[in-house]
Parts: sequence; structure tokens; C-alpha cells
Amino acid sequence: MKPRTVPPFPTALAALAALTAALVLTIRHDGYFTDAGGLFLRYAACWALFALALLALRRVPAARVVPLLLAGALAVSVTGLVAPPRTSTDSYRYAWDGRVQSAGISPYDHAPQDPGPARLRDPWLFPTGAACTGPDRAPLPGGGPVPHCTRINRPAVHTIYPPVAEAYFLAVDRLSPHGARHKPLQTGAGLLSLGVTGALLLILRRRGQDPRRAAYWAWCPAVPIEAVNNAHVDVLGVLLAVTGLGLVAERAFGRRAAGGLVLGAAIATKLMPAVVLPGALSGVRRIRDAAAVLVPAAAFTLLAYLPYVLLSHDSVLGYLGGYVDEEGYDDPSAGSRYALLRLVLPDSWALPVLLAAMAGVSLYVMRRGDPRRPWSGALLVTGWAFALLTPGYSWYALLLIALVALDGRGEWLGIALAGAAVYLLAPVFGHRPALSATAYGAAVLVILAAPVVRRRRGSGRARPARPPEDRRHEQVRNS
Repeated sequence: MKPRTVPPFPTALAALAALTAALVLTIRHDGYFTDAGGLFLRYAACWALFALALLALRRVPAARVVPLLLAGALAVSVTGLVAPPRTSTDSYRYAWDGRVQSAGISPYDHAPQDPGPARLRDPWLFPTGAACTGPDRAPLPGGGPVPHCTRINRPAVHTIYPPVAEAYFLAVDRLSPHGARHKPLQTGAGLLSLGVTGALLLILRRRGQDPRRAAYWAWCPAVPIEAVNNAHVDVLGVLLAVTGLGLVAERAFGRRAAGGLVLGAAIATKLMPAVVLPGALSGVRRIRDAAAVLVPAAAFTLLAYLPYVLLSHDSVLGYLGGYVDEEGYDDPSAGSRYALLRLVLPDSWALPVLLAAMAGVSLYVMRRGDPRRPWSGALLVTGWAFALLTPGYSWYALLLIALVALDGRGEWLGIALAGAAVYLLAPVFGHRPALSATAYGAAVLVILAAPVVRRRRGSGRARPARPPEDRRHEQVRNS
């Protein structure tokens, strides 16, 4: 008598339900300052359930994959709306930038604590009295006997965000009902995250790839936590970067130019998507083909800044230079950046070696990369940039997660988990190089081991029979 087997669809549904419930409990737990260790354990549990859900999805019949994936994407994204931003205050700066723009003021001209736009201060962003208690409140000068504070971090510095992000903040502010507080930014980010899922499915379908890959993004715990709950504008840059790479993969000159334009919009949202440009140039041999991507990207970025340059009295770069100094990117000994390089090199060598290594990876991708799969090269450059820079902010990895969904190499998700570990455990262990080296070092070991494991599995056993739908995907891919 054969043992009874659990049907794959109910198994995947149960794993997805457990993931959704765990995400709700994690996001409702306000423990970043009071219980960072416990919060990280909850986060790790979400990632474990995410892995189980991905494994269960592999056995789901092809006809049911997309409906289940979309339903799961909606359920996972909605969990980010169950609480105010928990582990980041960046969205409060977004709300303020949108507020001052609606009043006809350039966001680059005043810091939040400046007296000039004080009349625009909403009480929820600028509390007073007893509401000023708490580690996430920044005191304001000149408050008198009654304390005045703000939820905005670094209130003494000008905004750092590029023009497309600022235009997004303005649009959200204009569309928001009075008194909506943080919800419009979270809702907008949730819609953008679902847009990324849709873009991934369209690109994968057009390329004849398995749509299950989109679950790497759609069900990843980092998406509801960082993109939706914390409402990081990075998700807009991710949507534009994914769309741009999808257009570049079409290879026709007009599509490549359109892709370059959209990539320029991604760069003018958060700057970081510039790291995918070597991938967009994968296998390019002619200057004309490279120019088809780079010229529109550069033109859009520059033109996006132009209106703000004309309207602003101060620099549109804002606090960018100060941020680089603050994070220790120009002085490795000042923080936990370059943690893996500093294990084997003197601190003064870290930045030059990083630049040389990234130049080598970029050249390899541009010379040997597959122009039909520009996201593969983009993942390689982005992943190694993160591994060598060892950034301390977990939301930076949203771009990498989307590239994993396009390319299918799930081992690179370890970089995203490492960033979360560094960020969430910093209140416990401090911003020490040892924490970054441990987390990112473990992720790099997984990345290096994954190809070896694949080869051994491939050579050690026969490949199992695949359903007809998967064989058709491969026929399309190879045609």
C-alpha cells in the first residue's frame, strides 16, 4: 500500500498562510529599540517560512502557479499595512518633502528644522510635549519650555533624494486625504511592489521562463517589511530598473533606447540602480548599441534634475556628500563598511581594491554576458557590490531581490538576509565590522557553494521528468 502524499497545492497554500501570519506578528512587534534580538528571530522565522513556501510552490501544477503567486503577493504585501513604519523613519522625510513641494517650495532649499517652512509642520510629523518621548524622535531647537521634536531623521540636513523620487513624494501628497498620515506612502509602496510582481511575470513569460521565479520577490519577507511597511522609495527604483532591463533584453534599437530611458528614471529615483548598467550592456560589441542605452539614461537623469536646479536656491545634491562621509564609504576605518575586504587587507587598501574588483566584474559582464538576459549580469555586479561594500541598511537589497527573481539564482538572497541581520542586530552588537563580516561572509560562502552543489546534483543523478509545460518553456527559451 502506497503512503498517502499531501497534495502540492494545499501544502503551498498552508505555507503561504503561515508566512502571512508570521509577517503580521513580526510587523506588529515594535521591538527595534527594545527587543532587537527578538525582532530578528521573528524576521528569521519569516524567512524560513518563505523558503518552505518556495519549495512547496515547485510542486504546484503549472496551471495553478500564477493565480497562487498573485494571491500570495497580495496577501504578503497587505501585511505591511498592519502597523506604522517599524524599523525606519525615512518615509517621514518623504512626507515632509511632498508637503513642502505642494506649498511651492523646493525640497532642496530647507532642512526640516529650518524656521522658514515652519508653518507647514503637521503635528503628526512634528509632535510636542509628552509625544516627544522615544528614541525615534529628534529634538528641535528653540522649542521653549515645551519640548518640540520631529519624527524625521537628521532634521538639520537637506534632503538627499533625487528628482523622480521627489516627484513621487509630491504626487502622493497631492493625492492624500487630509489626516492620512503615513498610510498613503505605505499604500503607494504596496501598489508599486505589486507592480514589480506584474513586471516580473510579464518578462518571464516573454522570455519563456518559469513564472515561479517571481515568487522570489512576491513572497519575500523583505518586500512587505521594507517596501510596504517602511515605504522605502527604493521600490519605485526597482520597478523602473526591472522594466528597463526587460526592454533592453528585446535587443531592437528602439526597445534598447526605451530601456535606457527607463533605467535613467530608475537612477533619478535612488541613484543605486546605476549598478545595473553593466548588466544592461551585457555582450555589447558596438558603440552604437552601448550608446542606445547610456545616452537616454544619462539624458533622462540630467533632464529630471533640471526643473529642481532652476527652482532651487541650494544644491540639489542635498546631504549626499555628508551621507557618504557619515556611512564611512570614503574612510573604511570609520565604520563597518568593506568588512570582508578589511579581514584580509589594510583599511587603506579597501576602497581601491573594491573599485578594481567592481571594474573587473563589470568588464567581465559587458564582455561575456548574455544580451538576452541582462539581469543575469546585473545580478552579478549588484551582488558583489553588496558583498564587498557590506551596507548596513536592509532595504538596499530590494533591487537585488528583484534581480534574483528574474535570474533564478536564489543563493544571492543570502545577501539580503545578511543586510537585515546587520541592520536589526546593530542595536544589540553595535555597528561593528565583526557583525558585518560574519553576516556577509556566511552569505558569500553560500553563493560560492551553490554552483558546486548544482554540479554534483546534476552529475550524481538522472534529471527527473518534467511536466509538459516546463518542456515547452525550455523549447521557447532555446528557439
